[in-house]
Amino acid sequence: MNKNRILVNELKNLNRINSTYLSILLVLAGTLLLAISAKVQVPFWPVPMTMQTFVVFLIGATYSVRLSFVTLAVYLFEGALGLPVFASGGGIAYLSGPTAGYLYGMTVSAVLISYLANKGYTLTYLKTTITLLLASVIIFSIGIFYLGSIIGYEKAIQAGLLPFIPSELFKIALAVAILPTLHNFLKTK
Repeated sequence: MNKNRILVNELKNLNRINSTYLSILLVLAGTLLLAISAKVQVPFWPVPMTMQTFVVFLIGATYSVRLSFVTLAVYLFEGALGLPVFASGGGIAYLSGPTAGYLYGMTVSAVLISYLANKGYTLTYLKTTITLLLASVIIFSIGIFYLGSIIGYEKAIQAGLLPFIPSELFKIALAVAILPTLHNFLKTK
């Protein structure tokens, strides 16, 4: 793994912290951000948006592949235990309910983003855009596939994809504006 491509490794003074403690701290910070981002609703058209996939983008682009996976897995585990980390609460039912596919898709996407970030795909605005679009396609594909198996695929597309496209594009644009800029800023320090 090329550690210079992982953004979190470029932050100054982190190399002074024991790597195990740092990993635990980053996992807890990531799951906390995911839980907060699931709860906060931002007015948007045609439906309010949460910033959850935005946080997935940030975790994927700044954490290593393993740390991204562990962070999302711990988040799902916290929710399964009943902690209110998901948009409407917590509990094992969320991991088999209508939104379960999106949760699993976020896990796959975070790992993919981390892998691509490690290969340099979050260093430029164009590559970051492609990476995050691909990640969103994965989240929504897995989400729609799972939701469609419950309510039918036409309804799943109408209710679980189309209303969320504008807000997802906004979150991608926001992440694209931040990630390469932050990476370039840290390189100059």
